[in-house]
Amino acid sequence: MREKLLKRLGYINQWRMQKISNRNFLIVLAFLVGIVGGLAAALLKGLTHFLASTLQDDIEWHYKYGLYLVFPLIGILLTVIYIRKFIKGKKLEHGITPIIYSISRKSSRIEIHNIYSQIVTSAITVGFGGSSGLEAPIAYSGSAIGSNIGRFFGLSYKEVTMLLACGAAAGISGAFNSPVAGMIFAIEILLPEFSIPAFIPLLISSALAAVVSRILYAEPLFHTAATEWEVGSILFYLLLGLLIGLYTVYFSKISQKVKTWFSKIKNPYNKVWISGISLGVMIFIFPALYGEGYLSIQQILDGRFDSIVKNSLFSEYKDIAWVVLCYTVLTLFAKSFAALFTINGGGNGGVFGPSLIMGGLLGFAFAFGVNQTGLIQLNVPNFVMAGMAGALAGIMHAPLTGIFLIAEVTGGYTLMVPLMLVASISYLINRAVMKHSIYTKVLAESGDLLSYEDKDRSVLSMMKLRYVLETNFVVLRPDETPVERKSDIIHSKRNIFPIVDEKGKLLGIIYSERLFSILLDEAEGKDKSFAVLAQKPADIILEDEKMEIVMTKMNKDDVWILPVVNSDNQYLGFISKSSVFNKYRSLLIRQGQYLE
Repeated sequence: MREKLLKRLGYINQWRMQKISNRNFLIVLAFLVGIVGGLAAALLKGLTHFLASTLQDDIEWHYKYGLYLVFPLIGILLTVIYIRKFIKGKKLEHGITPIIYSISRKSSRIEIHNIYSQIVTSAITVGFGGSSGLEAPIAYSGSAIGSNIGRFFGLSYKEVTMLLACGAAAGISGAFNSPVAGMIFAIEILLPEFSIPAFIPLLISSALAAVVSRILYAEPLFHTAATEWEVGSILFYLLLGLLIGLYTVYFSKISQKVKTWFSKIKNPYNKVWISGISLGVMIFIFPALYGEGYLSIQQILDGRFDSIVKNSLFSEYKDIAWVVLCYTVLTLFAKSFAALFTINGGGNGGVFGPSLIMGGLLGFAFAFGVNQTGLIQLNVPNFVMAGMAGALAGIMHAPLTGIFLIAEVTGGYTLMVPLMLVASISYLINRAVMKHSIYTKVLAESGDLLSYEDKDRSVLSMMKLRYVLETNFVVLRPDETPVERKSDIIHSKRNIFPIVDEKGKLLGIIYSERLFSILLDEAEGKDKSFAVLAQKPADIILEDEKMEIVMTKMNKDDVWILPVVNSDNQYLGFISKSSVFNKYRSLLIRQGQYLE
């Protein structure tokens, strides 16, 4: 049955390729990706909140509140079990970084299981109280939808990439009911260099996803009514931008340290116990860390400033303003560790949501603290919203996404100027210290980042040495002489010959000019072995070296061709500037077509 269906779909696709151009068909597929992406977002939100409400409200038992401490551990454990048992032999990565890597290195291919695996695992993680967000998983799921639809219909790299971006935009749009932010997210994070026609598919997918998600799951992220901002408080918005910028630098650095620490733990179940138990202890002290954390922000936006302390061990001090302030600051820093422990310990989620929570808490602590001095009375909810935009802008290096997302989900377009100021300052501070965002740092260090600021380096990083390796050379043995190999030397189309022993190890090279000189000049000694005549190459290229290093070696000695060997010095072939330039040109053309 399945084979017949695929066969019929294949016939339909062949007819489509003859009748409809890929450019026009891309618009049709953008509609499809938007609808499916909206369904996925609604499903993820509904499933997560069903799990959360079932565990918190629907089950009546005497000790259930004590079990809140172990629910996150159970969620992370179930996530790891699902990954190991149901997607055997395949990787389930999380966050936005793998999506960017797929564009840079995998021709925008994302494995199809991510469409549902991201939804299942993130719903379990967050539904059981894991302190991470749903936005990165739904963006990943949406990207997988777009990528696989594009590949199924045989579209080109640039078209598959566009549909991948449409899927990510649909996921973010559906998650937040914010179509503009979804589109801008795709442009800022996934398509940093774009042309105007790229807006159309993104707009379609993002808008449709918001419509579908709102029909199926209409609950907004936040309920608030933003009020006009006062010109007299502009200095405090600038100070908040500075403070949040410094915090995003801290978070970016601590995230790398936590990730490195967890990577040293090889047993996945040990990661589960460490992260789960640690998370339980943190939630016991700071209950606001349970789950996504949006409820705490909503309570603050509603004016219940003592809510963050109200349900904690320190609830009896909830009426003391400075206790509320200090406890909020501690919760803020605890949130950074809780989110990172959840993600690196085996749970599935992202830092998108936690960024909003941390920014909101910092904005609240700042405005609430200033108000306690009596110098001025700031509008606390406005600073909470500005803080969320600033944190997103700094951590993700996406200021426009931060601005429009907060404006859309809070109805805070009246705060556009403060949002712009706080987001811009936070972004600039983080960018000054951290050249790359939390999503792209690892890729940049490994040379896998597609960068538009340094196109030469970016294109070189996309090359793999094995694709430019040339092997059609005449191999000479060390015990042979020029006379014995005269025919092969004369008829060779290459002007360089590797001298390789019986074990395959490279002993040296010799150029055709010298060989012809030897063969034509009897006094030179035609009977000398190649072991004696061998010349040392200007440099050696190792098979796992990056193309940027290869070009540096070639330019250093001004050579056109160099031998390639493995770690045991065994000869593999040669790499020439000609092959590199040809590959460079083809990649540049593909990159140029990226968003035509």
